Amino acid sequence: MIKHIAFTMYPVTDMTRARRFYEETLGLQLARREAHEFEWVEYDLDGGTFALSNVKEGGVPSADAGGSIAFEVQSVDEMVERLRAKGVRVKLEPLSTPVCRLAVILDSEGNAITLHQVTQLW
Repeated sequence: MIKHIAFTMYPVTDMTRARRFYEETLGLQLARREAHEFEWVEYDLDGGTFALSNVKEGGVPSADAGGSIAFEVQSVDEMVERLRAKGVRVKLEPLSTPVCRLAVILDSEGNAITLHQVTQLW
């Protein structure tokens, strides 16, 4: 069962420029930042989180492409199996990061939806 939206992420090509816009122009307050093989920046917004990242290989910011949504679920593995049994295509099999478990499925139109399960709080 979907519990809530975990985060909404937009791809960026220039993180410095993007952060300047979101923090200085829009006034968002940085909540978290991770930088390893990719950068991930989060802004907490009244019960939701907006993120910027260059993690999506080949992901290009576009007004036509829209954002990327992640739904928080009780168990990524159980949800993927339940959806797979209903014929839903899995784009990215379940995997673990240091702070979560996630998978990506495709909706009926071919849009990607991330299923997200927090495993460790930051």
